[in-house]
Amino acid sequence: MKKWLVNNIIKFISHIILKIDDSELRKVPNEGPLIAVANHLNFLDAPVLITHLHPRPTTGLVKKETWENPLFAFLFTVWEAIPIDRDIADFTAFKQAKQVLADNKILAVSPEGTRSEDGVLNRGKAGVAFLASQVDVPILPMAYWGHENFKENIKQLKRTPMIIKVGKPFRLNLEGQRKSKELMQNIADAIMLEIAKLMPEKYHGVYANISVDQETLITYLE
Repeated sequence: MKKWLVNNIIKFISHIILKIDDSELRKVPNEGPLIAVANHLNFLDAPVLITHLHPRPTTGLVKKETWENPLFAFLFTVWEAIPIDRDIADFTAFKQAKQVLADNKILAVSPEGTRSEDGVLNRGKAGVAFLASQVDVPILPMAYWGHENFKENIKQLKRTPMIIKVGKPFRLNLEGQRKSKELMQNIADAIMLEIAKLMPEKYHGVYANISVDQETLITYLE
């Protein structure tokens, strides 16, 4: 009941301050485990995604420092988010993430590991590849943009557009490949390139100049 109430309140507020184009969320599967990978623009990303995917159970890996803010601590506790220490290989967080997927929930992950604030993509970190390589579940790329201007617009009492795009689901193709540090980074880059495909070129950032052989790393699903 608490989660239902929180989700509906946050969703109501988000539509007051944002003009959200969430039409592509219909592409998200209605059941089964799923890793949703997306860019991380600002503090609005997770609340909008989680509440707009409701009633599908969705949670995510969230930096442990988030719990230092009382409001976000409350929200992410309600959403059963997994605190992660970004300074180490946080195997406790990865274990909890695997359990989320075993429970057929959606696990939201931001490969960049930090906010861009301007929407321009930063390089993905290998941690997302390490996690994804440990579980055999579909990966769904998603992207958001438009709300990088939120702070300026809210001062002028203007609603801010937020566009959400959903790409093609895929699985990792690791057969016959040694799980080296280089391979993990290549997978992270392949995942980020799937996110970049969904965005206008001005947001591609480092992925305007990075390329990997995606055909050898990922297999698209029907």
